[in-house]
Amino acid sequence: MIRRGVLLLLALFLLCAGTGPAQAAGYRYWSFWEREGDRWVYATQGPSVARPSDGDVQGFRFAVSEDSADATRPRGTAGFSTICAKTPPRDGRKRVALVIDFGTPSDAPEGETPPAARTACARISPDATTAEALAAVAGPLRYDPNALLCAISGYPERGCGEQVSRRQDRRREPAAGERSPSDGGPSLGLVAGIAVVALLGGAAVWQVRRRG
Repeated sequence: MIRRGVLLLLALFLLCAGTGPAQAAGYRYWSFWEREGDRWVYATQGPSVARPSDGDVQGFRFAVSEDSADATRPRGTAGFSTICAKTPPRDGRKRVALVIDFGTPSDAPEGETPPAARTACARISPDATTAEALAAVAGPLRYDPNALLCAISGYPERGCGEQVSRRQDRRREPAAGERSPSDGGPSLGLVAGIAVVALLGGAAVWQVRRRG
């Protein structure tokens, strides 16, 4: 009976050891952000509807995200005075600072390379939307039939909000000299499992010897 229990536990641990991380559905798209003080806040309106004020800072980030709570923020901390330093004010116009982050290679569609992130200062009419500001400094833009922003400055060349799969576990990058969970070494769970199986195996041997 003990031997059967040991074999069952061993089979379960081997099964768990061979199971990869779960996959989650995500979407590859441009997210739209607004700067509030020193932090980015996910915009509650789309760029074709939002009407920024003079002096506002807005951002766009291309990435794979599950939802708005999971969305990746634009990188960079430049403020309005820095981004629009070379764009002087003009009567009857407003200035909007834009941060455009094309993301990382891991988020890029297959065969495409993201351009470097950049900033731009749009000088537009007082009633212009964010989409108009973006078109003035970062065209060409591409939209789908439902007015979803698909591409900024022609990136990406194809696709628009398509669903992709990605790993749920977001382990940190290992420090220098530190072994990562996938570098060929056994996981902590597997080591613990082997220890338990060995302990039960020893108990089984002891029981057999005792009976003998």
